[in-house]
Amino acid sequence: MNIPSTSNTLSLEATMIPTNSKITPVARGNINQLRKTAQEFEASFLSQMLKPMFANLGAEGPFGGGTGEEMWRSLQVDEYGKVIAKKGGIGLADNIFHEMLKLQEVK
Repeated sequence: MNIPSTSNTLSLEATMIPTNSKITPVARGNINQLRKTAQEFEASFLSQMLKPMFANLGAEGPFGGGTGEEMWRSLQVDEYGKVIAKKGGIGLADNIFHEMLKLQEVK
């Protein structure tokens, strides 16, 4: 599976931010927070979509199964979602980021 890099979208973000005097340096620093929030949302969404894939898997070996396995599996699926989102995901974070950016535009 080839997951594209997000470096191109990051360079585009810099050109999307207006350089007029109405935007303060604090607001520009907010861009990183918007990107992080969008990526976290995508990771959460992906985790929820992946959970059914692992719901009916049987436990392996003599030490598998039980409450510990269920809890560990949930954490594992959450990490899968985070890794997929960090590697470019399905494009949801980019769309969410651009919408949040539009909502915060200076008029």
